Amino acid sequence: MRRPEEDAALQSLHARRLRLFPDLDPSRVLHDAEGLVVVDKPAGVPSQSPDAESREDLPFRLGRLFTRRGESDYVGVHQRLDRDTSGVIAYARDEAANRFLAAQIEGRRATKSYVAAVKGWRGGARTLKHHLVKGVHGMEVTSARDKRAKLAVSHVEPLERDGDRTLVHVRIETGRTHQIRVQLAHEGAPVAGDPIYGDAPAPRLMLHAWKLAFDDGRAFEAPLPGAFRRWLRGEERVGYGDRAAIDEALRDAMERRWGLAHAASAEAPTTMFRLVHGEGDGLPGLTVDVYDDHLVASLYDEAAPHEDSILDALEELGFAGVYVKRRPKKASTIVDPRREEVAPAEASRGTSAPPSFVAWENGMRFVVSLGDGLSTGIFLDMRDARRRVRDATKGRRVLNLFAYTGPFSVAAAAGEASDVVTVDVAAPALATCEASFEANAPTTSAHRLVKTDCFVFLDKAVQRAERYDLVVCDPPTFATTKRTRWTSGKQWVELAQKCFSVAERGAVVLLCTNDARMGAEQFRRFVKDGAERAGVSLAVLR
Repeated sequence: MRRPEEDAALQSLHARRLRLFPDLDPSRVLHDAEGLVVVDKPAGVPSQSPDAESREDLPFRLGRLFTRRGESDYVGVHQRLDRDTSGVIAYARDEAANRFLAAQIEGRRATKSYVAAVKGWRGGARTLKHHLVKGVHGMEVTSARDKRAKLAVSHVEPLERDGDRTLVHVRIETGRTHQIRVQLAHEGAPVAGDPIYGDAPAPRLMLHAWKLAFDDGRAFEAPLPGAFRRWLRGEERVGYGDRAAIDEALRDAMERRWGLAHAASAEAPTTMFRLVHGEGDGLPGLTVDVYDDHLVASLYDEAAPHEDSILDALEELGFAGVYVKRRPKKASTIVDPRREEVAPAEASRGTSAPPSFVAWENGMRFVVSLGDGLSTGIFLDMRDARRRVRDATKGRRVLNLFAYTGPFSVAAAAGEASDVVTVDVAAPALATCEASFEANAPTTSAHRLVKTDCFVFLDKAVQRAERYDLVVCDPPTFATTKRTRWTSGKQWVELAQKCFSVAERGAVVLLCTNDARMGAEQFRRFVKDGAERAGVSLAVLR
């Protein structure tokens, strides 16, 4: 239950978010008349609703925009673009436009042209004809004799070349799933940045819906994003010396996180989330998190030399302030993560936030401190894991190890766990955990904070034959106490064994690692070995 003052604060935050994350940038509306709206779709935004619960797709955002203008929110969908493809797309706003688009798009009377950035295109223009079928990992080229196959026809023409890199114009006759991507890959020239059909590095999927022309003479064009020609020049990632490239990547990231930004107004609000995911958003060595009105930028080795230009670009996004965390390659070995030169206590741009405040995630309250060392008190990339813990804990006894400030414990209590035991060696972290519990009071869960070495706790728990229905273990990569020294790697076998040894039959055990040196398969092997030592069998939930 939210208090009236909390509702007022969330409404105010939502109004500010709408200015930062508008329903749609007006410059992206290419045409809005005669019942037809044509948009330059940002990369990373779904062109249609992926499911009934989605609140981030382009039709939903257009509907909100029209509602704010006092107009009908109706948006008719007749074409689709892949989520990570940018460019021109048309929607209907009334029944007449519906009939028109159905005839143009579904009747293949419209001309659809794309630009793709590829490596390996040989020769000049040619027409590609392939038969496509759905495979295990996407679409595949198959024989015309395959009864499941559908013919795909694309006309390809080089526009610009630089060495083995080419921008090609692709006009499609058919509209098969992933048609351009599959056909170009089959020809030995996959689209750059394509995680399914190619491996040429790029800051994004380098496919853009360039032009859309109808047979009544109307035609629309979406400008080619700057990343395409930068890639053609050999810039496979955002160069931090290029301010325009930084700004474009940040704008794209904000478009991708539009749904999260507006979750502040949801019934179960979220006001903090990751805005920039480093390499995944074309910005290597940089992560940026949003906490209400503030940003927290973590700079790793590749981004660190460009701190000023990065912070300047972030400041211009319009948030109240920007904090910086300087994280060298061996940040986990920093003796004092609260040193001013590592993590300044005040915002480096704009105004500072209160020393600590309550932020929301999926309707749960968490106490965060943006200027208190390298960490803020919560790891935002674990949002979905906390939601799963909350949803799986009703009536269960929960043990949270290496709990830090206890976000998993708060989630377990929100899910009505019967008992929650929170274990960490750091008293200040446990004090923050207690503050988060108080912020979420009242709760039906009994909770206990235990300040001790987690290995010592586990050994004693095994001796006492303690058992839990859900065990969460999310250790750092390195940790040293008076009793033990932990290094992520082979020691995971012993730690997993101890966790399974205190797990009740049928319990859920959530084991997490942030060790970038360790691959997923190696981690699974360590966990499996630990389970075998503990004499338990596993069923992997995810």
